[in-house]
Amino acid sequence: MAISVETFFLNSDAQGTLQAQIQEMIAAGILSGRFRAGEKLPSSRKLAGHLGVSRITVTLAYTELVANDYLTARGRSGFFVSETAPVPPSFAPTQKGQETVDWARTLTQVFTGGDTPRKPQDWRNYRYPFIYGQADATLFDHANWRLCALRALGQKDFAAMTGDYFDQDDPLLIEYIARNTLPRRGIIARPEEILITLGAQNALWTVVQLLLQPGRKAAIEDPSYYTLRDQLKHTGCAVDVIGVDKDGLPPEQIAADTDVIFTTPSHQSPTTATMPMTRRKALLSRAREIDAIVVEDDYEFEMSFRAQPSPALKSIDAEGRVIYIGSFSKSLFPGLRLGYLVGSEPFIRQARALRANVLRHPPGHIQRTVAYFLSLGHYDAQIRRTGKVLQERREVLEEAILAQGLTPANRSLYGGSSLWMQAPEGVDMTRLGLSLRAKGVIIEPGAAFFSTATRQHHFYRLGYSSIAAERIPQGIAEIAAGIRAYPN
Repeated sequence: MAISVETFFLNSDAQGTLQAQIQEMIAAGILSGRFRAGEKLPSSRKLAGHLGVSRITVTLAYTELVANDYLTARGRSGFFVSETAPVPPSFAPTQKGQETVDWARTLTQVFTGGDTPRKPQDWRNYRYPFIYGQADATLFDHANWRLCALRALGQKDFAAMTGDYFDQDDPLLIEYIARNTLPRRGIIARPEEILITLGAQNALWTVVQLLLQPGRKAAIEDPSYYTLRDQLKHTGCAVDVIGVDKDGLPPEQIAADTDVIFTTPSHQSPTTATMPMTRRKALLSRAREIDAIVVEDDYEFEMSFRAQPSPALKSIDAEGRVIYIGSFSKSLFPGLRLGYLVGSEPFIRQARALRANVLRHPPGHIQRTVAYFLSLGHYDAQIRRTGKVLQERREVLEEAILAQGLTPANRSLYGGSSLWMQAPEGVDMTRLGLSLRAKGVIIEPGAAFFSTATRQHHFYRLGYSSIAAERIPQGIAEIAAGIRAYPN
């Protein structure tokens, strides 16, 4: 029996090459039971004409499916579904009835409904995406990243790619971080003091799990990274919210019974304030005085295109009191989900054990690919290239803000990829942000960064890592018009 050519169609929204799409379409048909063993596929000429693709594309797809035992070739007769192709389960699915489990009672914790907002997944479709934390594909070195990924897939690296490290990490990546990345921040660390994580957020979660529980207290900045507040809530610990000023977190306001202090001294999140060296020393002095641990989230230090970044807080820590968090997700691309923890060996030993219990280790192939991308110099070249583009966009953004009479709430002296802004107090930027989307503009409302008790709605963040410089002035004009027209 032959399979009708009319059953094949390509999805215009599908990802991947045409060859890959055809392979996936046929494999899905076999796995779902629509195409059965022994049935004949349309000829490559007929299917190519039906789909509007080249005949060689269909032939290559068929050949790959033969190699994977989905199809078999029978001389001049054509291609058929293989007798040994994967088959769908033969059992009948259970009829779905009325669920009787009371999940509200059964769940011991609820992780939805926190402060962490959802960013629009279709942000690339907007003309003016002032969205923070997303990568600009035009700035990424795809060619060399692909070469590094292929090298990591090679025979020489097979063990690193496929092996189970259990609780260890790729030694090449750890070596690069220890010998190159950390010294740039003034930090000296041994491999035993470094742990790879699934991004900075996973690093924060690990720290929170190990250091905080009911009866202990954390101090956090306000405004601050909203996901950290959500993570702390689930530990049952007490949380002190401390308002930041133009220099970041004020050490004198940290309570004496604080156990863990979370801070972003190099580039405060989200205000972009940089903590001066005198205050950094005062913060360490306060932590020593009350015997607290300091967690330093050093995100975006590579984006200091206006001036050399200040040394990390960890670099002036002589007691092992600072736990340092770094990430490659901002400097490479957010979907990478790769970061690292640096701390005293006893702490890292426990963090390693916790990670092993949850996920063992981040994928070996990703670690080895990043190690090659770093060690071969591609990373540094990309940082320099990205820094030049961000500096150009920042200058255009500041000129547009000045021309439209908008108000920055803080100005980073070192760079970064966003500006913290404030509208007049009566303007709800969450509400305005939703209406601006109709004009193709995305902004990040600032309310979620503040604690519930101190929530302010007239702040907002403008990211410029993903918007072309020539689109910035008109996008800022749309924001300014929206603020001026906002109902009083």
